[in-house]
Amino acid sequence: MGRASCQGASTYGGRAFEPQIEALEKGIEIVVGTPGRLLDLYRQGQLKLKEVSRVVLDEADEMLDLGFLPDVEKIFTSTPNRAQTMLFSATMPGDIIALARRFMNQPIHIRTQDNEDEGAVVSRIKQYVLRAHALDKIEMLARILQADGRGPTIVFCRTKRTCQKTSDDLAERGFRAASIHGDLGQSAREKALNDFKAGKSDVLVATDVAARGIDIDGITHVINYQCPEDEKTYVHRIGRTARAGADGISVTFVDWDDLARWKMIDTALTLGLGEPEETYSSSEHLYEMLNIPAGSSGRMVKAKPVSEAPRKEPAKSSPTKEKNEDRTARVRTRTKKFTS
Repeated sequence: MGRASCQGASTYGGRAFEPQIEALEKGIEIVVGTPGRLLDLYRQGQLKLKEVSRVVLDEADEMLDLGFLPDVEKIFTSTPNRAQTMLFSATMPGDIIALARRFMNQPIHIRTQDNEDEGAVVSRIKQYVLRAHALDKIEMLARILQADGRGPTIVFCRTKRTCQKTSDDLAERGFRAASIHGDLGQSAREKALNDFKAGKSDVLVATDVAARGIDIDGITHVINYQCPEDEKTYVHRIGRTARAGADGISVTFVDWDDLARWKMIDTALTLGLGEPEETYSSSEHLYEMLNIPAGSSGRMVKAKPVSEAPRKEPAKSSPTKEKNEDRTARVRTRTKKFTS
């Protein structure tokens, strides 16, 4: 490049077109964006792709899983003067290899990994897998979040509903938790992420899709509140910790219904953790393995007392009513005789 600085712009959905178009019109050298919004601007004639010399596709495997392959192919075919193409991916499935062979000229496969890491998972991540009961998981999570040395933590859920409920439960228990999932607007997601980066919250509860691309240093724990769908998702999740040479801890909760799925993940990654130990929030080995102080409860603050509804005083009977009740009942006697 040879220059000290360059102009860039970000383009993504959920935001108005006008500010992004205005940034492009000022003249930029680097555009960072999502495939859908890039193609929208390209079709509007606001983004010129013919002179693009370098294309970088980050989280390539996840993009293909989300169905972005047609958009990615369109971007590649619209940049004929590419001098360099780079694909970054935590895993290397067949679709990525096929994409590289189609659009790249004699691609070189570079694997960034420590010499001691022979598997797909970084060896600096200490992995714990616990068989948990669905009704006890929030109690277990609350205790793990009180472990000694616990720093910024990401909690992963499979569904948006569970993600929001878990975040709300943690906040009610006194933890500085925020959530990020697809039901939140772009502004709400950005605020949650910025608060997490700034330290205003230290627990980020996220779905797999919403958390994609999060790159934050210093994350000490990754907790899989719900079992991942497959081994690729597992690698992506726990890869949020142990970055830049640091160590990290991952904890995976496996419900009874998820045992078969977890055994498939364990077999695919050869983790040797196919039989999770049955664990409850009161289990001693939970406190020992994760350095949770003895006596830790599931709350950082006391629960709010439940206010009882005010009792209604029985209505006082009126004097007239009491007087009427004192009256003796009338007895009517038929006196008329009928003769045949």
